[in-house]
Amino acid sequence: MKNKKDENTEEQILEAAKNVFQSKGMNGARMQEIADKAGINKAMLHYYYRNKQLLFEAVFKNAFSLLAPQLNAVLNDDSSIEEKVKNFTFNYISFIVKHPYLPNFIIQELNRNPEFILKLKSNPSFPNLEKFSKQVKDEVENGTIKPISAEQLFMNIMALNIFPFVAKPLLMAFTNTDDTSYKQLIEERKTEVSNFIINSIKNS
Repeated sequence: MKNKKDENTEEQILEAAKNVFQSKGMNGARMQEIADKAGINKAMLHYYYRNKQLLFEAVFKNAFSLLAPQLNAVLNDDSSIEEKVKNFTFNYISFIVKHPYLPNFIIQELNRNPEFILKLKSNPSFPNLEKFSKQVKDEVENGTIKPISAEQLFMNIMALNIFPFVAKPLLMAFTNTDDTSYKQLIEERKTEVSNFIINSIKNS
C-alpha cells in the first residue's frame, strides 16, 4: 500500500497535470511544467508516471470516475424520460465546463486506440442503459413520447451535448463569438439542448 506521503504527492501531480492540460491541451503540455506546478522535480514525476500519455490517462480516469456516477444515477433513477434528458444535459455540460479536455481526449484515444473504451467500461459506474432503454420503450408504448429507440435517443443527447465542446474553434468562427460569448452559449445549452430534444419526442 502507498503511504500517505506517496498519496499526497500523487494528488499534487494529478491536480497540477489537470490544470496544465486544461490550459495547454495534451500537445502543449510539458512534463517539466507539470512537475514545477506540483512542486517536485521531473525525475520524481517520471517515477510516478513514465510519460505524458500515462499521466493524461490518469487525469482522465480520475475525472471520468467523478462524471460517470452522476450520469449513471440520472439514467437509473425513477424520474421521467423528460426529467432524465434535462438532468443528464445539465450535469454533463456543467461537468465538462470544468473539465473541457475530456471530450477531445476520448475521441483522440478512441481514434488512436479503439480498445481504450474497455478501460472506461471497467469502471463500475460506467453508465448502464438497461433501465433507460426499458423506460423509453414503456413511454413510447403508453404514448408519452413519440416512437424512438433508446439507442437513437441516447445518441441524440450525447451528440448535442458533446459537439459544441469538440468543435469549439470551428463553432466560434461560424458564430463569430469570442471566448466569453461562447461560454455564455454553452451555459444556455443546458436548457436549449434538453428543450430541443424533449420537444422533438413528446406527444402534444
